[in-house]
Amino acid sequence: MSFLIPHLSSGYAVDQAILSEEDRVVCLRFGHDHDETCMMMDETLAGVIEKVKNFAVIYAVDITEVPDFNSMYELYDPCTVMFFFRNKHIMIDLGTGNNNKINWAMQEKSEFIDIVETVYRGARKGRGLVVSPKDYSTKYRY
Repeated sequence: MSFLIPHLSSGYAVDQAILSEEDRVVCLRFGHDHDETCMMMDETLAGVIEKVKNFAVIYAVDITEVPDFNSMYELYDPCTVMFFFRNKHIMIDLGTGNNNKINWAMQEKSEFIDIVETVYRGARKGRGLVVSPKDYSTKYRY
């Protein structure tokens, strides 16, 4: 499903995507198109692109093709989703301990839309850290 998501093929293209978007959240999926986790995440992302187009834009970035951000953003997971708004990285408290990014594949489109909407609302108010509508810690998984 990654062919449905616009790809950024250089560090300059990633920078320009983050810098040029004034009114919407920039959602970047870092990873490999052939990775199984990324394929699941891409399916979710492709399914929500139309629904979030008014307040978010979604791009895919191959971490082998564009290694510029690997150490800066600690992109060691198979699939990583990060959010930016007006050239600022927006952190999100998911209850996992890592507030910088989502590093697993989300299956539920509605949950991802809720997260993007929360990021957008918080970022518009000038917050650098927003709290996820759902707690993703393992505390409640029995």
